[in-house]
Amino acid sequence: MSKLNSHLRFLESESIYIFREAFSELENCCLLFSGGKDSIVMAHLAIKAFWPLKVPFPLLHIDTGHNFIETLDFRNQFINDFDFNLLVGDVIKSMKQRGLESNESRNREQSFALLDAIKKNKFDCCFGGGRRDEEKARAKERIFSHRNVNGIWEPENQQPEMWNLYNTSKRLKEHYRVFPISNWTERDIWEYVARENIQLPSLYYSHKRLVYKKENLIYAYDSNVYDPGKVELEEKIVRFRTIGDISCSTAIESLAQSPQEVLQELSILSSTERGGRADDTFSETSMEDRKKEGYF
Repeated sequence: MSKLNSHLRFLESESIYIFREAFSELENCCLLFSGGKDSIVMAHLAIKAFWPLKVPFPLLHIDTGHNFIETLDFRNQFINDFDFNLLVGDVIKSMKQRGLESNESRNREQSFALLDAIKKNKFDCCFGGGRRDEEKARAKERIFSHRNVNGIWEPENQQPEMWNLYNTSKRLKEHYRVFPISNWTERDIWEYVARENIQLPSLYYSHKRLVYKKENLIYAYDSNVYDPGKVELEEKIVRFRTIGDISCSTAIESLAQSPQEVLQELSILSSTERGGRADDTFSETSMEDRKKEGYF
């Protein structure tokens, strides 16, 4: 067995163990699903974890209303192909309930819609696609991440996780965010996608798109979803490394049209994956602040 296959098998086995452990210890689970590559890989791992039975919990998509149409089309086809149950949390509805306008980036508002969905469905376990290589705050967080009754992450109260032993004790109305791919990297994800022949939204591969530049970042233009005002539009060949709200997900110029070509490209890229997420660049602690508010 090659070193690559051995490495991926170890990561796969660890993730499957985490899925099974959480499901056996906690009562009501869901898998947070954005239609992005990490959540797609997680869904495939969940299928393996519970095969030959159907995955015993739903997918939960927090819909900002500013989604790429490619992502929504892929999501709908995916749940049909693999017989998943889908629940959708509505960011716009959540904002209206809080008296907010919906003409800005809604990515930061996902936390409130997520907490509403958790409360409504009484979830005590939400499987998330966070990876420790993504961002500084991710690296601080445990695989079983305890959240208090308000859904807040408290870094100072994290439980130790030695010898792959996970503490699932909690009080009523508290819950856990569980990260089965916490020890994976962006490269691991793409190597697994290549090995397993996992289908992803076309956004992850090279394509022509109408875009505009802002502060040296390339944004997709879609006036039906989000109008950024007066910008200079141009057509470029791009792909996305991470997919979220259209108003804050940025692209890179790329000719990569397959997982193998993406892997070659990753070997020469110097920027981090989430370096292209505009909402993560407000401050050094922007992600940590959001996680403390209840973000994924």
